[in-house]
Amino acid sequence: MGVTNLTIELIVGFVFLFLIIKFVGKKIINQISPFTFIAAIVLGELLGNALYDEKIGVFYIVYAMAVWGGLLFTFEYLSQKFLAFRGVAEGKPSTLIKNGIVDRESLKKNRLNINQLQSLLRQSETFSIREVAYCYLEANGSISILKKSKYQKTTQEDFNMPSKEVFVPVTLIRDGEVLWDELIDLGFNESWLKSQLNTQNITDYQDVFIAEWLQGDGLFVQTFKN
Repeated sequence: MGVTNLTIELIVGFVFLFLIIKFVGKKIINQISPFTFIAAIVLGELLGNALYDEKIGVFYIVYAMAVWGGLLFTFEYLSQKFLAFRGVAEGKPSTLIKNGIVDRESLKKNRLNINQLQSLLRQSETFSIREVAYCYLEANGSISILKKSKYQKTTQEDFNMPSKEVFVPVTLIRDGEVLWDELIDLGFNESWLKSQLNTQNITDYQDVFIAEWLQGDGLFVQTFKN
């Protein structure tokens, strides 16, 4: 392939990519849904394969990207115009936590486990499930959190309060399994754990979906029956 032809194809491809992004919208970049993820990959493949195939000229690059750009534009137009189409194409948020209770069926449906949920919460600066009133898994894979009122952000300066020591919540039971290493690190033993569970009328570890200890706030427990 000659340098001149490659230069022309690169310029044409660059211009068309720029135009497609301008017309289709910025969300193909910053709001990656399953569809936009696939669209971006195919768009890059169309240009990349065309550039390095000597049998494909500028016309075919323009044609292929124009058709794909037209399909993207049509898809976005239909999504904006028709609510039902938008729901099918882009998906709907899933409620992972409702009224402070983890929805295990929703976790299974979205192929998440409690470890992954806790990781997502920590990435959103929420270190304990007990802080969350509602948690939604958005169509693009991010989560949106509404905290319980007593955990919503306020500044200590607003109330002239002295600074307090901060503690990290520790998961002691997950999916019916006791995390003994975590329990021992806290300086507790099995007798203490059983007594804590007994105060909440729980006698069997296997009944516990998640149990989390936070210094100063006690043991938070959700059972499989919740």
